[in-house]
Amino acid sequence: MNNALKSAPELEALSIEDLLKNIKNVPEAIRQAVINNGGGHANHALFWNIMGPGGGGEPVGEFAEAIKPVFGDFAKFKEVVKANALGQFGSGWSWVVWDGSKLVAVKKPNQDSPLMDGHTPILGIDVWEHAYYLKYQNKRADYVDAWWNTVNWKAVNELFLKAKA
Repeated sequence: MNNALKSAPELEALSIEDLLKNIKNVPEAIRQAVINNGGGHANHALFWNIMGPGGGGEPVGEFAEAIKPVFGDFAKFKEVVKANALGQFGSGWSWVVWDGSKLVAVKKPNQDSPLMDGHTPILGIDVWEHAYYLKYQNKRADYVDAWWNTVNWKAVNELFLKAKA
């Protein structure tokens, strides 16, 4: 991405979030490089920051409360997020985003970021095979089920509070 941005020096000082939020302003010749590399960086940075040892359990704080009006309860929330993860053909992500007024579950291909749609990512599951193949082979559903045991709900709640602010 950094090499691609050398052809558009006016964009080099922008944060990855600003680049992705304004992806249509990135010259077409380098846009895909920004999406693939910058989106990949942003997506994985969030992914690694919302997981950790001692994770799992149930959501906390205002995020836990925000699930109820949209999904009903945590079980339904997990069901929708998993359905998106399993329904993402090939590589991509299952996301829970803040759309400015409520939580929304979406799926995105490859390294496309919810930021490109004006949404703030809160929780994301990497469903590229590299995320799970060594341990789960082609059993994406087993990976998603186990992934919930790694979620750091405090970090997710902090992202939610920041998005709402």
